[in-house]
Amino acid sequence: MYKLCVFAGTTEGRALVELLAGQPVAVTACVATEYGGALLEPRENLTVSLERLTREEMEELFTREGFALVVDATHPYAAAVTENIAAACEGTGTEYLRLLRSAGDVPEGAVCVPDIQGAVDYLADTRGNILLTTGSKELAKYTALPDFAGRVYARVLPMEASLLSCREAGLAPDHVIAMQGPFSREMNTALLRAVSAKYMVTKDTGDTGGFGKKAAAAREAGAVLVVVGRPAQRAGLDFSAAAELLCRRFGLCLRPRVTLAGIGPGGSETMTGEVWRAIHEADCVIGAKRMLEAVPAGRRTCAAVAPGDIAACIRGNPDCRRFTVALSGDAGFFSGAKKLLPLLTDCDVEVLPGLSSLQTLCARLKTSYEDVIPLSLHGREGDVVPDVAQNRRVFALVGGENGAGALCRTLAEAGLGEVRVSVGERLGYPEETVTVGTAAELAERAFDPLSALLIENAAAVPFAPGLPDELFQRGGGADGRIVPMTKSEIRALALSRLRLTADVVCWDVGAGTGSVSVEMALQARRGRVYAIEKKEEALALLAENKARFHVSNLEIVPGSAPGACRDLPAPTHVFIGGSSGNLREIVDLILEKNPKARIVAAAVTLESVAELAGISRDFPSRSVVCLSAARGREAGPYCLMTGQNPVYLFTVSM
Repeated sequence: MYKLCVFAGTTEGRALVELLAGQPVAVTACVATEYGGALLEPRENLTVSLERLTREEMEELFTREGFALVVDATHPYAAAVTENIAAACEGTGTEYLRLLRSAGDVPEGAVCVPDIQGAVDYLADTRGNILLTTGSKELAKYTALPDFAGRVYARVLPMEASLLSCREAGLAPDHVIAMQGPFSREMNTALLRAVSAKYMVTKDTGDTGGFGKKAAAAREAGAVLVVVGRPAQRAGLDFSAAAELLCRRFGLCLRPRVTLAGIGPGGSETMTGEVWRAIHEADCVIGAKRMLEAVPAGRRTCAAVAPGDIAACIRGNPDCRRFTVALSGDAGFFSGAKKLLPLLTDCDVEVLPGLSSLQTLCARLKTSYEDVIPLSLHGREGDVVPDVAQNRRVFALVGGENGAGALCRTLAEAGLGEVRVSVGERLGYPEETVTVGTAAELAERAFDPLSALLIENAAAVPFAPGLPDELFQRGGGADGRIVPMTKSEIRALALSRLRLTADVVCWDVGAGTGSVSVEMALQARRGRVYAIEKKEEALALLAENKARFHVSNLEIVPGSAPGACRDLPAPTHVFIGGSSGNLREIVDLILEKNPKARIVAAAVTLESVAELAGISRDFPSRSVVCLSAARGREAGPYCLMTGQNPVYLFTVSM
């Protein structure tokens, strides 16, 4: 087994150690502090050294262990350490590899100085508070500044050695900010303003070290950015090239590291720190074109949205080892992560959450969201009408041209024009807007394709099986004809026996007035219900009851079964309320389309009971119940019970 040594005092060094974990090599990671060691996850093939090594001690270590390669992944400003590592490698005949960190883009107007002493010389002739972000090791040099203790604030690591350096330099506790990064632009800006800093001193730590966030914060806070230049760097390789070299030299098979990162609802302002870091540390960032706008210039990108296309991007860039897939909003909230994860079994994957559009819109409206029903119509078919009719608060993601306006029109046409709708357009972007009105008022408005809606219906009626019979239209007009209807007691038990879920495909054969069809549609909110009925007077009532209950997922199918059912989608659940003597043919068609369909059939006549009893013997799972109900009626001062026809319910499935 090959032995490798990594001086892992940087983010890149730790990433390289993690990449080597589980490979057929023995890795020794050298870090200067216990804090640095704590950042490395324990591995069977990993030994961690916590000592600050001199050149002589390095030579002794290299000779004793016989490393095949030493990787110098120390900080670009740790010039002395780099020279010691290189010299120790040369003295012991050990191969040396320098892992480089790319420099950042120094903004126009920044003051560039060659070293810490240059920063001190420049600041000596200025006035105003100073925020130092250059660490604690060379803090003593700044004590030469006039009014050092009053002007200077130092941000250092929360370590005993760092705090000791601050005390020895004479900084009061309220001038010491002990924090561990990464730091977002917002945090840097807030800190500059909190200490009223006119100057911010930083090293060029590159994007990985947060240099870009510091530069942006200084610009926003109106502070002068003082950049300490890098020492001369040895020749070396970037992370991807170094990983590729290790693969070739030692026969390693390094699995790509893929981060699925929720970037929030809009621009970079709403990203979490860990997501920002994942984007900046990636060799390649993948996502929709608008999501790639926040990626730093010069970073490799791949525009892809479909899970298959994203997986192809990863496999089509074999020279990259770290990929970040930018997902809109939160990675676990209607994102592509669900379908993408099964395609990445040959990768090491982590998932980072983000700020969802639901959270963002509710925050803008100053309202909670724990009672909101979330739905997505973005890139998928669906109907929110049943959910809005039954729930007081519904959140909907929409897509396409004016998807928000179309949804409001749908609600208005379904009789829900008075519900309150809040439309958030381009949430998280500078041009973000939130519009509030009724569905009817907003139906003809034009909205951005990137919109989210909170719909509030104070008159919502939650669904409960066995709706009162009087809620349904049954006829009884001028001709006096009443269309037969499955009564509420039977409906409640039939729905219980069907065991419907939200996304099933149902048939109601012999639907009559549609009482069972309507309740099926209310329960299967994201499914589809087909009501098959041959009588003209019943079809008219079916349409009326469909409109009355806003069940747009209910489709009326005129005709007799089984003929009218032949072109319908295969059902998962079927209720047979009437068969017109075609019961055996209907059941055969159901099983032809889906042998696993669950069937509940009602029988009132003894002839139908006998036929169903015979058919049920063909099913391994079968049950029958006879339900006799009696309803109370007023008779003067008394209440008498009137019996209903007994109904037999057969439940069968394969």
